Amino acid sequence: MNVAQIQQAVEHLKQGKTVVIPTETVYGLGADASNPEAVRRIFAIKGRPPSHPLIVHIESINALDSWAKAIPPVAERLAERFWPGPLTLVLPRRPDVLTEVTGGQDTVALRVPAHPVTSSLLKAFGGGIAAPSANRFGRLSPTTSRDVYEEFGETAGMILEGGPCALGLESTILGFQDGHPVLLRPGALSTGVLEECPGVRILRKTPGTGTLPVPGSSLSHYQPKTPLEVLPKEDLVRRSLFLSAQGRKAGILCRKAKEDCFRRAGLTPFSMPREAQAYGQVLFAVLHLFDRAGVERILVESPPETMEWEAVNDRLGRASLTRSGQGSPDKAGGFTERP
Repeated sequence: MNVAQIQQAVEHLKQGKTVVIPTETVYGLGADASNPEAVRRIFAIKGRPPSHPLIVHIESINALDSWAKAIPPVAERLAERFWPGPLTLVLPRRPDVLTEVTGGQDTVALRVPAHPVTSSLLKAFGGGIAAPSANRFGRLSPTTSRDVYEEFGETAGMILEGGPCALGLESTILGFQDGHPVLLRPGALSTGVLEECPGVRILRKTPGTGTLPVPGSSLSHYQPKTPLEVLPKEDLVRRSLFLSAQGRKAGILCRKAKEDCFRRAGLTPFSMPREAQAYGQVLFAVLHLFDRAGVERILVESPPETMEWEAVNDRLGRASLTRSGQGSPDKAGGFTERP
């Protein structure tokens, strides 16, 4: 990314236009976080409910006090340890922070992205960039500029090319209650890694935290265009053979199941990594691949239910909820189509 392109993106932001920015997690649809019209444009492009807050991307920890107040000491320690990186902190907002950004809440979500292109943009722009994922609300997050362009075409505005996203899953979001960090959304940083920071213990559940929307917290979210199911290994094989017998096309994300049995059935398998972080890095890219391939179903072999797989399971769980009119599995392992 050259200096001229960064400067062009800065001018777009100053003019109230949207700019697609690459991060280490996913691509974001960015706008000047201090411009209410620009922020409202994000919501209009995405079709996002205005009550859902946006993450404000800032250049460094030095900008934290410009957006947040009454910052708990543990939040400062986490920021010092994990910024730049895939960690979003939800903190009490300063009075001048736009309610359009915060979804009307008294808190603001902040993070410092770890991507050289967006880091350069933030430094040149000199302000915060509000940026949810660059996709229509509830849909699959983009991990390449191609994903964004196929979703929006020219509607999203200028797209800064940053290559494939290094992590492939959205940031981990932490809120704070009585000075203690609370997990609001699992993400690319596991709670185990976060708790390596001295004096940090992440609370799993606390009264009231589930009532406020945070980015990516809708029950139905991260969904590919193709209906998706998550199944244990044995059910995965049975369901795939049922689909094959019906002459239907399916994409298979297998982890321990062998690819050969699916290929022999005329289906399309993809062997996923055995390790959680590597799995998360490619998950959205593979789902985008199957969307483009035109399969009728995506079947996913259930990952382990351990803590390190929490973010992957969260995304698959939200992506696999049955949508009206797209069918649901029956007890015999087949499909009952809805009218």
